[in-house]
Amino acid sequence: MSMQYPAFFDKVQPIVLYDPLAEFLGAATNGRVEYTYLDAVKLAGHSCPTVAGAYLMTMKALQALYPAATPERGAVRVRLRGDMEFGVTGVIANVVGLITGATQTNGFRGIAGRFDRRDLLFFDACIDADIHFERIDSASAVTVAYRADLVPGSARLKVLAGKLGTLGLSAEEQREFGVEWQARVEQILIEEADNPALAVVKAASPAVADTPN
Repeated sequence: MSMQYPAFFDKVQPIVLYDPLAEFLGAATNGRVEYTYLDAVKLAGHSCPTVAGAYLMTMKALQALYPAATPERGAVRVRLRGDMEFGVTGVIANVVGLITGATQTNGFRGIAGRFDRRDLLFFDACIDADIHFERIDSASAVTVAYRADLVPGSARLKVLAGKLGTLGLSAEEQREFGVEWQARVEQILIEEADNPALAVVKAASPAVADTPN
């Protein structure tokens, strides 16, 4: 049986990129690679406002960096404000890395000096947003700040969440919790996806030299 998931996953705008490595190795015709929200969910193992935010921030940043062209995978440096082990920073980094191809020192080493995906992902960045994205070829850059609090969960979700650590949830309440949880994610990715206050994109200066961490 194939994976069953909320129908709205298929309605989320996919992110299309050009991946020169995929083209070179014959993995994708013309290097065209498409990532969907479902891909991000499979990577994270769950769907939540954090995973949705990481996907949305990456989409908006790439749209801003490549306004008239297809974004190039492996050609963007990514800097996250948080420490790798702090809160949900690691989850966000995994989703962003999936889409952009950016890795620390554990990524693809390249072929004959090309397609190196290492040293493109950094943490503890001194920025006033959540993530700094920078094109390698032009040094054009943007920051993105995500405001998940602008899309709060329903009153019923808050009631159910309040029972998690005390009374626990019945089987029916657990099902209801999942429905309400995904309703919030759907609102973020479908109804509010183009709300400029939800994922705030700002032009930024190129960052100084990085030290992988």
